[in-house]
Amino acid sequence: MTSELNGETQVVFIFGDPIAQVKSPALLTARFAARGINAVCVPGHVTPADVPAFMDGLKATRNAPGLVITVPHKQASMAYCDHLTERARYAQSVNVIRKTDVGWVGSNTDGQGYVRGIEKAGGVIEGSRVLLVGVGGAGAAIAYEFLASGAAHLAIHEIDADRRDGVIERLEGRFPGRISIGSADPTGFDIVANATPLGMRTDDPLPVLIERMTATQFAACPITKPARSPFIEAAAALGCQTMPGLGMFQAQEELLVDALLTLEAD
Repeated sequence: MTSELNGETQVVFIFGDPIAQVKSPALLTARFAARGINAVCVPGHVTPADVPAFMDGLKATRNAPGLVITVPHKQASMAYCDHLTERARYAQSVNVIRKTDVGWVGSNTDGQGYVRGIEKAGGVIEGSRVLLVGVGGAGAAIAYEFLASGAAHLAIHEIDADRRDGVIERLEGRFPGRISIGSADPTGFDIVANATPLGMRTDDPLPVLIERMTATQFAACPITKPARSPFIEAAAALGCQTMPGLGMFQAQEELLVDALLTLEAD
């Protein structure tokens, strides 16, 4: 089934800055069509300074039932939500918002998509030791999901010490004794998970000391442009199992569509 644009078409924006790298418009539109839903996902390039005006316009747009959020707006978008899911509260960021009768409800599916993508690619979360690099808008959600999915231990490496410590403090109350401060050294971990934008630019450094990784480790990355980040390529060259960024997004496509259709306040 294909989407047919008409006066009843619902419009779901994905907005960010930049936006050219996202795969969501085509993928989510195809998901809507497969379910027989008259809706399209379209990109919106919105700078941080223009977010308030964009949100005002969205509130006034009756055929915009919700939106998907990408970098760097995931944390700022919380302020526009009337209700947050538990995942969003622990992540302190949202990547999807749905308009409901009780206001805007925000959630975060990044962690679920990331973990499901790893599992689909052959990785094992239960009982694993995980090094997570970066706990920004997506990273904090990923941290929560690793622990909720049974990781034995999670070490967090984040250059912003205040951000890192805030995430550790929140998660320690929910998952006591299973979190620590990490570093760029991946030695001794089963899963090495990048959750930073490192690799989107050609001159970016790798997120970890790649020379200390071994073929027994699993490498994961959220970047979709390039399709295989330098970190994923370097890990694969060592013989590691990998999950590139598209694996994360493909794993959360249905989660995003479900949220846009059915998300309610907890």
